[in-house]
Amino acid sequence: MLDVSPTIWFVTIGALVLILVIDLAIAARKGPHTIGVGEATRWVLFYVALAVAFGIGLAVVAGGQSSSEFFAGYLTEYSLSVDNLFVFVIIMASFQVPSEHQHKVLLFGIVLALVLRGAFIAVGAALIEAFVGVFFLFGAFLIYTAIQLARHRDEEPEVGNNPLLRLMEKVLPTTREYDGAKVVTRVDGKRVATPLLLVMIAIGSTDILFALDSIPAIFGLTREPYIVFTANAFALLGLRQLYFLLDGLLDRLIYLSIGLAVILGFIGVKLILEAAHETISESIPHISIPVSLGFIVTVLVITTVASLRKTAKDPSAVKHHVPPVGADREQVPVDVPGKPEGR
Repeated sequence: MLDVSPTIWFVTIGALVLILVIDLAIAARKGPHTIGVGEATRWVLFYVALAVAFGIGLAVVAGGQSSSEFFAGYLTEYSLSVDNLFVFVIIMASFQVPSEHQHKVLLFGIVLALVLRGAFIAVGAALIEAFVGVFFLFGAFLIYTAIQLARHRDEEPEVGNNPLLRLMEKVLPTTREYDGAKVVTRVDGKRVATPLLLVMIAIGSTDILFALDSIPAIFGLTREPYIVFTANAFALLGLRQLYFLLDGLLDRLIYLSIGLAVILGFIGVKLILEAAHETISESIPHISIPVSLGFIVTVLVITTVASLRKTAKDPSAVKHHVPPVGADREQVPVDVPGKPEGR
C-alpha cells in the first residue's frame, strides 16, 4: 500500500478542484456556445496529457508497480466512460437539450460523479480492508455485469425508467420550455423547473449506476484508494469534451459493448483468483498488472479497429441510437401543474 498522507490527499483533491474551476471559468467567459471538434480535441489532449504526466510522476515517486496500476485503472475507467456517453447522448436527445447548454449539463454530471465515486471508493476500501473475501462478491458481480452487457448490447437504455426522474417530474412544477441556461424560471408568476434541471437529475442519478461496475472493476486492478480515486478523476475530467469530440463516432463503435464485457469479465476472474490466492491457497495463480494492462489495451484496440472497419465496409451496421447531438428532435414533455400542454 502507498503511504499517502492527508496532505497529499488534500493537495491532490485541491488540484483537481482547481482544474475544474478553471475549466468552468473558461466556459463561463465564452458564454453558452456549441463546442466544436477543434476545441474538444484540444481539451481532450490536455486532460490525457495530465493523466500521462501524473502516471509518470507516480512511477518516479512510488515505483513502476503503482504507475502500471494507475494506467490500467485509467484505461479501464476511460473506456467505461466512453460507453457511458451513449447514455448521455440518449438523455440529451430525449430532452432536446440545446447544443450550447449541453456542456453545462455534462459538467454538473462530472462533478456529481466525482463526489459519488469518492464515496463508493471509501466504502469499497473499507470493505476490502475488513474482509478480502469481498473480492469474490466483486468478481461475481463483474462477471454478471459482463454477461448482461453482452446480452443487451443492442438495446437502448430507457431514460423514463429512472425512478428519481419519475419522482421529480411528479413532485416538481415544471415547464417544457427552456429558458436559456436557467434551471428554474417563472411561468405566470410561479417558479417552475426547466427541462435543464431534469436532465441534470437524469445524468446525475445515472452516474450512481455507472459507479456500480466501474469501482469494483478498478479495485480488481489496484487496492490503493489513492490510485483508484485519481484514475477515476482523470478519466472523468475530460469526459465532457470527449462527448463532443466523439459526436458521430459513437454510433460507429458497434463492438464497444462486447469489448467492455470482455474486460469486465476478465477483471472479474482476476478478482476471484486474487481472493482465492489470499484466502484459500497461495498456490492458486493470480494475474499480474502488466498482463492486465496488456490485455485491456489489446481488447480496446481490437474492438475499435474492428468496429471502424465493419462500419466502413457496411454502413448499415452503424447504430443510429439518436439523431446527431444538437439536432432538432421531439422533446420529452414534462408537466406544468394547471397547464393543458402538460403530459
